[in-house]
Amino acid sequence: QVQLVESGGGLVQAGGSLRLSCAASGRTFSPYAMGWFRQTPGKEREFVATISWSGGSTSYTDSLKGRFTISRDNAKNTVYLQMNSLKPEDTAVYYCAARDYRGTYYYLASVYKYWGQGTQVTVSS
Repeated sequence: QVQLVESGGGLVQAGGSLRLSCAASGRTFSPYAMGWFRQTPGKEREFVATISWSGGSTSYTDSLKGRFTISRDNAKNTVYLQMNSLKPEDTAVYYCAARDYRGTYYYLASVYKYWGQGTQVTVSS
């Protein structure tokens, strides 16, 4: 079992930046690839980014490339999401998740095994 706890959310003006953190505890963190998703009321959870267990490979949803950066520090059992040039449409609850799935469907929430409780990000215009 891996426990994930997100932090770093909050209220920010459009154009600002936030860095989300996701701290893992429990089983060894490093073998898991990690992902960030976001969700707004009434909508499905949306894939944001993923990073391999080593940190050597990352993928992003196309619309967020260039603004969001995922990274991890296995020594600290933490994964990060740096969000720049934030827009009101980035407002959502952001979740981190862990998977041992190694296939190409990394953008599907269903392949992630462990989830955090989420952190709210609100971007004001």
